[in-house]
This record gives sequence, structure tokens and C-alpha cells, in this order.
Amino acid sequence: MVAASGIDFAPFLPWQALAVLSVIGLALCLAGWRALGPIVLLRVLALGLLLLGLANPSLVTENREKLKDIVAVVVDRSSSQTLADRRTQTDAASAAVMRQLEALPNVETRVVEVKDGAGDEGTQLVGALGGLLADAPAGRVAGVIAITDGVAHDAPANAAAAGEVAASFAGAPFHALVTGRSQEVDRRVALTQAPRFGIVGKDMMIRAEIVERGGPGTARVTLRRDGLALGAATLATNRPVDIPVRVDHAGPNVIEIEVEPLPGELTLANNRAVLTVEGVREKLRVLLVSGEPHPGERTWRNLLKSDASVDLVHFTILRPPEKQDGVPINELSLIPFPTRELFQQKIRDFDLIIFDRYANQSVLPSAYYQNIANYVRNGGALLVSAGPEYASPTSLARTPLAAVLPAMPDGQVSETPYRPALSEPGKRHPVTRDLPGADAAEPDWGSWGRLVGASVDRGAVVLDGPDNKPLLVLQREQRGRVALLLSDHAWLWARNFQGGGPYLDLLRRVSHWLMREPQLEEEALRAETRGGEIRITRQTMGDAPEPVLVTAPDGVETSIPLTLRKPGEYVGVMPVGRQGLYRLRSGDLLAFVATGPQNPRELADVFSDETRLRPLAGASGGDVRRLQPGDQSLATPRIMMARSGPLSGPDWIGLRPRDGHVVRGVSSIPLGVGFAALGLALGALLLVWVGEGRRSRARS
Repeated sequence: MVAASGIDFAPFLPWQALAVLSVIGLALCLAGWRALGPIVLLRVLALGLLLLGLANPSLVTENREKLKDIVAVVVDRSSSQTLADRRTQTDAASAAVMRQLEALPNVETRVVEVKDGAGDEGTQLVGALGGLLADAPAGRVAGVIAITDGVAHDAPANAAAAGEVAASFAGAPFHALVTGRSQEVDRRVALTQAPRFGIVGKDMMIRAEIVERGGPGTARVTLRRDGLALGAATLATNRPVDIPVRVDHAGPNVIEIEVEPLPGELTLANNRAVLTVEGVREKLRVLLVSGEPHPGERTWRNLLKSDASVDLVHFTILRPPEKQDGVPINELSLIPFPTRELFQQKIRDFDLIIFDRYANQSVLPSAYYQNIANYVRNGGALLVSAGPEYASPTSLARTPLAAVLPAMPDGQVSETPYRPALSEPGKRHPVTRDLPGADAAEPDWGSWGRLVGASVDRGAVVLDGPDNKPLLVLQREQRGRVALLLSDHAWLWARNFQGGGPYLDLLRRVSHWLMREPQLEEEALRAETRGGEIRITRQTMGDAPEPVLVTAPDGVETSIPLTLRKPGEYVGVMPVGRQGLYRLRSGDLLAFVATGPQNPRELADVFSDETRLRPLAGASGGDVRRLQPGDQSLATPRIMMARSGPLSGPDWIGLRPRDGHVVRGVSSIPLGVGFAALGLALGALLLVWVGEGRRSRARS
């Protein structure tokens, strides 16, 4: 506790009034100087005593408790501080700074460690400093010492902004001790134009730049899509380049651009840029050929026309094949049936071909059926919705199309009502597994009234009819897909017969599976990040799959076991260790998931920098200097208290002592108040009266 004394005033009149009285009194005294001479000094004495009494002076004594000066130490622990030997430099410099501050008297040290900002904000060093000193009076802050690589993403951009930040701690100096080396080598991939969506089957353009320091000016770049190499080329560095990439499928397409490393690079983590492009279909072109008018024809048409992404071409054969009335073949539809254009010239333009109760009635030559079979094998999709004609001599199974059909008719057609039911494979297949009502022991669906008998050669039977006879068969045929629905009574569900059933879900899922909807794949591996975890989903038609092998961005492999969530679907969870691209493998299946920012800001500019924080240091009177290689306890500058003059030197940095205190008690002794002041003032006036009276008699 320290005592400090001083004079305090509590005037009875405002200071302005006392000033006016002082001016008037001095004017009168000066006016009487020539007439009365030195005796006027008595008037001045009386006036002074009167003004002193009105000012009400007191002797005030304060008992003060001295407060410690606050020194803020900001330690950068962001991702860029893990490169090369920066972490070692930071640890050693931080320890050296703390030892010196502990040796200084009357100093309170506050420390904050700055990690990567939320999302992709980077290093928020100035923001962390503001939070550290939020409750500290600016008058107590003696200085700030930041140990960082200088890559502070919220550093003031200009002198004006730096001045505002410096003013927040009232002129205390800001010193930055910069880790890293002045001559650093690194190479990275920067994406300057990265589309988020692309049209399936078309090229999109990615603009990238290989940014390097200390390299030869060219670099070998490899392009990958979903882990598969698309090609490699040698590109000039530090120059933008356009890279065309084809969007291969709907859903996420993970594009990687990787550049070969330089010797002695700071990090390899930024040698690869990752871009997830969502593949969307521009228009799904569907060809629907109805063999004859029937109640279910409108169901297919309404379903396909209701989808805005479907471009439907529909033809209906108006006369059944058994009607022999001499009508020319080219008049068997409302408009001329452009068979050559559809099934030879433009067949590859369609994403799906549907034959709805179609019979071979010489409308299509045998060569066109062969074209359709080849179209399927090369990646096309075929759906056959069969009626009684499939069991007749005019069946599509008696054409070259039979080579790609999964089931052959046995010549029988059942007209006994039945309820469709999920087969054992159907309980695991994503097309039928989650149909509304399918999870019940016996689905509460309306009945169908017809089933075409067939023997299944290959493929998966996902819906059964009576006595476990096949109803819906799905088959992969080389690169294409085929679906065979052995009944034409799906329209009964659409008419809500006996309560109806999930016809929209069923027909839409079958169509989308044929057109390779990623969510409907029988064998699939998917992953997503949520809440700091990677959630893995494995869809399979087989038995319990083996654990998924996950490769982290740093190359560490982890085996994640899977548990059954529902038939055909297994799940696993893995905590996220570090940000970046994770590769997942289950058998022949690959999946990719990026955690955190795909191209983190912390790795966009990894070179240590002495310039970003220099405006703030200059505005506050501090300094920015690079820590020298070697023993950091010796390389760290000395820390000194400096009341005046510069706040840094060749081997030292300074702090400004504040001498802050808090008053614990106050005593006050009035001076010149009451009868004492009045007596002095009256005595002075009496002396004036007596002195001036004698002077007047002497003159007379």
C-alpha cells in the first residue's frame, strides 16, 4: 500500500464565476495602483484570500494499491505452424518469453493459443488478442508479444485499420516474433475456377494454377476422377491453365488435381486440390413404345411426364397383331413410326427404352432388335412391361432381344388375383427394400390380376407373385441394365384398387435404377461427414461385408467394422482425425469424402511472412522480427521495460510500464474553510482600510 497526497478543490461557486471575480478584482487593483501606489498590494492580498476561501481547498491523501502491468502473449498453433520446424521454434521461443516475463517485476502475463478458425477462416490472431484483452483496462496493457509464422488472416490490411487496432490497447507496443525461414520452398495447387455442378456426360472446365517458389518453372500434374487416373501432363507453373474434365455419373464426382513434389518442400498437403462436382442429368430421354392401347398405358405416360427432368417420346401401336384387315404397317400408329431414326440412327441418344405390352408384329425388323440388344450391352437401359403377348408366339423373347432378357416365358398366363410381395433379394435391394408398407410381414397392398409365367435365367428377382413366381427381375447386362415386369396390372395400384399400393415409388425407382441413380445401386460404398465423424454406409446384396479400409490424408490406414442397420445396408462410424481427403475401400468399391474445407485456407499460403503484421507493429511502436535458427532461448530477443524512447533495439524489445493502481482509502483535510478563512479575509480588508486611510490623511 502506497500513500499519495495532493491538493483538491471543491469551490463554492463555479470556476467560471471565480474567474470573473478574479478579473474584476485585478482590474480594480490595477486601476488604484497609480493613485495609491504599493498600498494596493494589500487589496491583492485580500482578494487572493477571498478567492482561496471560495475555492475551498483540501489536502487529500490516497491509499493506493499498485496494479500489475498486463502483457499479452499470443502463441500461433494453427496448421501452418506445424510445417518444417516451426513447432519447435514456437515452443522454444514461447518458453524463453515466459521465463523473461516472469523475471520482470510487477507484470501479469496473459497467454492465448490460436488454432485454426471455425470453418475456413484461417488464423484469427488479432481476434484472439481482442478476446484475451476484452476485460483488461487499456491503461494497464504494457505490450503484446505474438509468436507466429506471420500468416494471420485477420491482420489489418492498411495503416488506418492498424491504427484502430493499436488504439484498442492505448499505445502499448505490438511485437511479432516470426517463425520459419526466409528462403522456403513449396508448391501447391490453387483452384481459381471450380464449378460445383456439371452435366453428366459433358465436359466442364476447371481453371487451376500451380503456384511454386523455388521450383524450375514446370511441374508434372496428374488428374483423377473418383480415384482413377485420367491422365498426366507437364504444365508451366505460376500461370493459370484450363483443365477439361468429363462428369462421369450423377451424384458426387470427386476430382483431384495433384502436382509432383519439390525437394525440400514445406508440406505435401497442398500438392493436391480436391473438388466435388455434383453430376446432374440435363434431360433424361426416354422412348416409350406401347404395343396396344390398354388401361396401364396411361400410368406409364403420366409417371414419365410428371418428371420435369424426363424428355419423353411415346408411340402407341393402334391395332393388335391378331387383327388381319390389310392395314399397312406404316399406318399402325397415330403418326408415322420413325423406326429407322429411333432404333438405328438415334438409339444412343436415349437413356431408357420401354416396351409396354409390345408384341413382335413385324413393325421392327430383326436387325433393329439386335441394335437394341447392342445398345443395352454398351450401357443402355431397357424396361419390358409384359402382358399376355410375352407368352405368345409374337413375344419379344422370340427376337434377337432375347439375348439380353433375364427370363424366358413358359407359355402360361395366370389370371388368379394375388398380392405382390418382396422376395428375399428384394428385401435387400434398394429398389424395393424401402417401399411404403414393405417392412410388414405381409404388405398391405392391393391385388394384381395377371402374371406371365417365366423361368429366370439370370438377374435378381425382387418381387414375387403367387407361389414365389417371379414378378419383377432386375439384370445387369455387361455395361447396361434390363428390367422385366411380368405383369401389366401395376395400373390397379394407380386406380387405388383394394387400397392400391406404392406404384409411383416402384415404377420410379425401377426407372431410376435403370438410369444408374447412385442411391439405388445394389453394391455401393458411401460416406459423409457429420458432427466430427465420417459415417460410412455399405449397400450389398451379399453377406456381411468385411471392414472398410479408410486411408487418412496423411496416409494412415484404419479398418472400420460395419454393423447391420437394415437388410442389405451396413453402417460404420469413424472420428475425424485431421482435415483433408479420406479414401475408403471395400473390396473393389472405392469412395471418397473430404472433411473440413476441401482446400484449406491454412494451406493456401504456407510461407512465413514478416509483412502482414508490420502495419500493426508500426502503428503501436512495436517491431516484427524473424527468429534466427539455432537455440531459440538465445535467439529470442531480450524483453525490457522502457518508459520513454524507442521500444525495440537490435537484440531487445520493450514494454511500456503503466503504473496502474486502485485506491483503497481517501482522507481529506479542508484548508482555509470556516472562521479561519473568514478571519483572514476580514483582517486583510481591515489592513487595506487602515492603510489607505492613513495614506489619504497624509496627502491631505
